[in-house]
Amino acid sequence: MSIDTVVFDVGNVLIRWDPRFLYRKLFAEEAAMERFLAEVCTDGWNLEQDRGRLWAEAVAERVALFPQHEPLIRAYSERWHEMVPGEIEGTAAILRNLLAAGVPTYAITNFSTEKFAEAQARFPFLRDFRDVVVSGLEGLVKPDPAIYRVLLERNGLVAGRCLFIDDSEKNVRAAETVGMRAHHFRDAATLAEELRELGLPA
Repeated sequence: MSIDTVVFDVGNVLIRWDPRFLYRKLFAEEAAMERFLAEVCTDGWNLEQDRGRLWAEAVAERVALFPQHEPLIRAYSERWHEMVPGEIEGTAAILRNLLAAGVPTYAITNFSTEKFAEAQARFPFLRDFRDVVVSGLEGLVKPDPAIYRVLLERNGLVAGRCLFIDDSEKNVRAAETVGMRAHHFRDAATLAEELRELGLPA
């Protein structure tokens, strides 16, 4: 079955995201920063915002648990854009080429609804997809197979005709379980090579 539809992840595929871009400004020592991210503003805590929890609620919960870190916790939300230094230039260019050629493009992203709206305002190309499945809106997060099915069923897509692109291997494997072809993203050049092999513009 030929691939004629491309489905992107957003964070670390189209735009760079890492809380360390912010917290290296706020900590004098790398070890202290890593301890804060491992124990206070953890990946698991952030994932709940991706699942739909509001940022005000999330910050209040952390501040109640770690009042000594209140300014650092509030910075996670208030200075979120400093965690996102810009687009991943090569991949954004690939997206633009696909759009210009009329290739159906979609996205599935683990993202809070609040922050995704901010990201779309800052990066207008995030509005150019035919549809975006945002985890915070659906109450589902990758790698749950159900979030991939939301995209497929809502848009009448055939899984085997879709190429899904994600920087997380577990998310790639989950896409494959629902029948999508998947690309584990490492860099734009490797992605472009696979797209060309599939007969798609890059």
